Amino acid sequence: MSHEALAITLFLIFVAGTLVITVWASRHTKDATDFYAGGRSFSAAQNGMAIGGDYMSAASFLGIAGLIALFGYDGFLYSIGFLVAWLIALLLVAELMRNSGKFTMADVLAFRMSPRPVRTAAGVSTITVSIFYLLAQMVGAGALVALLFGFTSDFAKAATIVLVGALMIVYVVVGGMKGTTWVQIVKAVLLMGGATLVTVLVLGKFGFNISTLLRDAAEQSGKGEAFLEPGLRYATEAQGLSGKLDLISLGLALVLGTAGLPHILIRFYTVPTARDARKSVLWGIGIIGTFYLLTLVLGFGAAALVGTKEIAAANPAGNTAAPQLAEKIGELIFGDVGGTILLAVIAAVAFATILAVVAGLTLASSSSFAHDIYAHVIKRGNVTDKEEVRVARISAFVIGAVAIVLGIFAQKLNVAFLVALAFAVAASGNLPAILYSLFWKRFNTAGAVAAIYGGLGSAVLLVFFSPVVSGSEKALFTSVDFSYFPLENPGIVSIPVGFLCGWLGTVLSKESNPGKYAEIEVRALTGAHAEGAVHH
Repeated sequence: MSHEALAITLFLIFVAGTLVITVWASRHTKDATDFYAGGRSFSAAQNGMAIGGDYMSAASFLGIAGLIALFGYDGFLYSIGFLVAWLIALLLVAELMRNSGKFTMADVLAFRMSPRPVRTAAGVSTITVSIFYLLAQMVGAGALVALLFGFTSDFAKAATIVLVGALMIVYVVVGGMKGTTWVQIVKAVLLMGGATLVTVLVLGKFGFNISTLLRDAAEQSGKGEAFLEPGLRYATEAQGLSGKLDLISLGLALVLGTAGLPHILIRFYTVPTARDARKSVLWGIGIIGTFYLLTLVLGFGAAALVGTKEIAAANPAGNTAAPQLAEKIGELIFGDVGGTILLAVIAAVAFATILAVVAGLTLASSSSFAHDIYAHVIKRGNVTDKEEVRVARISAFVIGAVAIVLGIFAQKLNVAFLVALAFAVAASGNLPAILYSLFWKRFNTAGAVAAIYGGLGSAVLLVFFSPVVSGSEKALFTSVDFSYFPLENPGIVSIPVGFLCGWLGTVLSKESNPGKYAEIEVRALTGAHAEGAVHH
């Protein structure tokens, strides 16, 4: 049985299993709370696993392993940034958000402000961040399938992206939050199992001696000692000052982005209490932290056993390093059949990863559109639960279609890098508004709207005029050059702009509502009325 046939079989088994879960969940989805928050019925451990499943995206598995395999030490910076980010989510956001909102980030912001402008801004921001993030997952899916089935034609990759998009729409439209959460839990277990298996086999090959693994990786990379030191990918001597600033910018975006990611924020509403929200973040940190340690072995193992040249030949951005490593280590230990089986297993797991994350993102953006923009802005709160859920399902279709079209065009970019852009946009647009809203008494409607649009607009604008979009060989448009902003990641400029706009908007507006702030402070810290209706 060829590895293509085996991989297709495993993939179909996974898809069939998840579709069964989705149909089962749809029978238990009766109202809006079930659709958006899974009926708040998940335990801290279950939600922690789902957070892990939601967060360990194609970027973590394929992108980071690829960056470490190609650039050594510098690739590991992503792992560190993604992990440290959880401390901000844990200490500043998780518990307070769970206490003071109902389904979406905008519930927290709109509580003490005039709801329509704030909900519109939050909805726009949520959908923008989700689409950036969805792009990355779609690109990962295209690269994976091309490697697995030896596709070289762009049509085949595009067909894969359409298939992933169709599946994610089914998960969200049919299963809602319950179905999506269970798919994420199953995926987290599979991903941890697959990554641990390959890690143990790689370490076994090197006699469980990390130094030998690192030395071999450095030799095979063709870069020698430089492979194990900073400066191959970021802040290189050739880049000068802009390279150093880019590195700081990337770090800021990764560390501050998580607490503003819409699909992570809505996970806090799926547990019964704020204490469970906090505990689920601890579970999530444990799972995610372990996984990022494994990416070190996967990345350096791929460099040592597959070789940097072969990885770059299969996919210039390195997105296929982990599956290539699985095939190689399987062949070395169990022969050709072993290689085929291991490649198929890891590819199926990576595919499962992509599907689960994409479903979470689509759910976050479609629920934001239905709950914030449709129910509260267009209908001014005069809407039934049934109608709201129907609109959420329709918007899942539309957002899925947009992600499919954009994913087809962005196939050349590294997945981890695309996700870093999504993090920069989340940290610039959403985080200032959330933190000001929870901690600043004077904060008001003008400030919230200015923070979201200012941060979001500056981040998107700077990305558009950066080397990512034009002016370099790896850019989206190689034939033109309008890269007036020298950095690849806008975080160092756009995050302070978001905070500054929020401050300016607040100070220039006379509106102030200390009574409402006192109420949200009590609510956020004690959980009083946390389950209560959202005020219009």
